[in-house]
Amino acid sequence: MRNPLSKTITTIQPSGIRKFFDIVSEMDDAISLGVGEPDFDTPWHIRDEGIYSLEKGKTFYTSNSGLKELKIEIIKFLDRKYNLSYDYKNEIMITVGGSEAIDIAMRAMLDPGDEVLIPQPSYVSYVPCCVLANGKPVPIELTAKDQFRLTAKQLEDSITDKTKLLVLPFPNNPTGAIMDKEDLEAIAKVVIEHDLFVLSDEIYSELTYTEGKSHVSIASIPGMKERTIVINGFSKAFAMTGWRLGYACGPKVILDQMLKIHQFAIMCAPTTSQYAAVEAMKNGDKDIEMMREEYNGRRRYLMHRFKEMKLDCFEPLGAFYAFPCIKEFNMTSEEFATEFLKNKKVAVVPGTAFGDSGEGYLRVSYAYSLDDLKVALDRLEEFVTELREKNNK
Repeated sequence: MRNPLSKTITTIQPSGIRKFFDIVSEMDDAISLGVGEPDFDTPWHIRDEGIYSLEKGKTFYTSNSGLKELKIEIIKFLDRKYNLSYDYKNEIMITVGGSEAIDIAMRAMLDPGDEVLIPQPSYVSYVPCCVLANGKPVPIELTAKDQFRLTAKQLEDSITDKTKLLVLPFPNNPTGAIMDKEDLEAIAKVVIEHDLFVLSDEIYSELTYTEGKSHVSIASIPGMKERTIVINGFSKAFAMTGWRLGYACGPKVILDQMLKIHQFAIMCAPTTSQYAAVEAMKNGDKDIEMMREEYNGRRRYLMHRFKEMKLDCFEPLGAFYAFPCIKEFNMTSEEFATEFLKNKKVAVVPGTAFGDSGEGYLRVSYAYSLDDLKVALDRLEEFVTELREKNNK
């Protein structure tokens, strides 16, 4: 029998995150700090709107690009939050999570051999989506000394005559790094000079912890709206992971082709989810604020505990992850995470799940209750103390 599989897909490795989830699911009394998912229930008024739509029999397809009312509400949200202005008819589409938007944006934009610059450590889907779209992923290594931000010099040094697209993953998963307006202005200057396009993944845009400052989108920088696809969604800010709803905004010329792929592969995003999301856009600001304050308290607790156990960690100012450094223990990230799970029954994610530059780090999610965090961090303190005693013998 002939090989039934695509050569391309067989070269792609499974997500490095799932391995630890699978092990935890088979263990008793293990704690996972690995899931990138809010521990809050979707706010009741949002759920209620989804239920109401079902009761009213609103169970049919929407238009391919999504409910008109939802698109209009998203555009209002983006305008008041990030000073972004889009046409609901031509410059926005509703997708099955932000992940679908990443996938179809790359498929719509890339030709074989086009290079995609991907700052790393970063979300696990960018590289596989690039490969599946016949692009060539080019990692850019971000470092703690630069606060895991992308610098204009790093970008400039990575560009070749084949570079077409820059992925801008901020606020960042797994590091929690953010980019401020000045950083983005410097990046925009290089992007415009070299006639590049940007895929800006802003799924954590509402989860930033800087006093007096809110998230800035690179699409709001002069000259960038026409060359940027902004990707966002409802999973993180509104605790709606299972509703599978995201969106993409950008130039009509790109959105038209993304919509074509979406049309043939998906048809439309879930109708019930779209009706619930209208309510989230209209009346969800207080929910976001409550969850953000809770995450911020956990973030501060995490940093306090890392400091107490003398574990070096860059201070995350976005998302709900910390990225502590474990290089002092002379173990790979995979070895540390595996031994920690085996000996202390706590799951964290090796930094290498997010690219080679994540070696020597761990992703720790604080999307968990303070009680769970306290137990897990007590176990981590025991573990690092034991490792130091062992290394000092």
